[in-house]
Amino acid sequence: MKHKFLALFSASLLVLGLAGCDAPRAPGDTGSESAELMIFAAASMTETLTELGELYMEENKNTTVSFNFDSSGTLKTQIEEGALCDVFISAGQKQMDQLDLAAGAEKNPDGLDRVLQGSRIDLLENKIVLAVPKDNPAGIRTFQDLKYALGNKSILLSMGNADVPVGQYSQKILAWLELDEAALGDRGAITYGSNVKEIVTHIEEAAVDCGFVYATDAAAAGLTVADTATAEMCGQVIYPAAVMNMSANGDAARAFLDFLHSETASAVFESVGFTPIL
Repeated sequence: MKHKFLALFSASLLVLGLAGCDAPRAPGDTGSESAELMIFAAASMTETLTELGELYMEENKNTTVSFNFDSSGTLKTQIEEGALCDVFISAGQKQMDQLDLAAGAEKNPDGLDRVLQGSRIDLLENKIVLAVPKDNPAGIRTFQDLKYALGNKSILLSMGNADVPVGQYSQKILAWLELDEAALGDRGAITYGSNVKEIVTHIEEAAVDCGFVYATDAAAAGLTVADTATAEMCGQVIYPAAVMNMSANGDAARAFLDFLHSETASAVFESVGFTPIL
């Protein structure tokens, strides 16, 4: 009798265990172990990625997503120096290339190997715009107006530092307009921001007459856009994204990157002015 009871008890436990394996999961529960992701992303993505991160965590209860927003140049340096990062999203190819061994020695002269090979994608396209303060006191409506004003009037332009993507795109625009950045700087006609959010603040507070910012930041801040740069003027503004090979949560990082490349995330990106690259 005792042996029969133990056999029945063991069989019952086996049935319960199998039933537990087949039990339906709550929405967003992947059944995987919990993961904490740290996403390094360009400052121009602050509002959009914050919204998408919250949406992702609602659907994926086992994953916590945190963000570090700053200029792509600063983020690249932090990753280079060993900062914990699972996914990096840059506002320019240059900063990602400098961390990607596959980019080659010309683009990655230090031979840094931080990108998980096979994970890098071109995620989004943005635009560079010429934005002006409310009521546009300097009357700048086009890039040609800007060229004339910088050459013939006393105005102040805000643009990014040379080590951040928005500054690098801005330098190309000035070169296309045949303007000498160094001479303008010496004359006090240019002030610089360490990231695009600083430039937005300069324009919002009318501390400058105009500035070069991303179209998405201008839209988020409600800035007046005077003109939009073409690819001929500054090249395409592409945001690459990749999982970092030092990530301890490679599968979860790939899953989040896949989400950012999904139709759901693309609709959010489009709503604020980004163009998803699918």
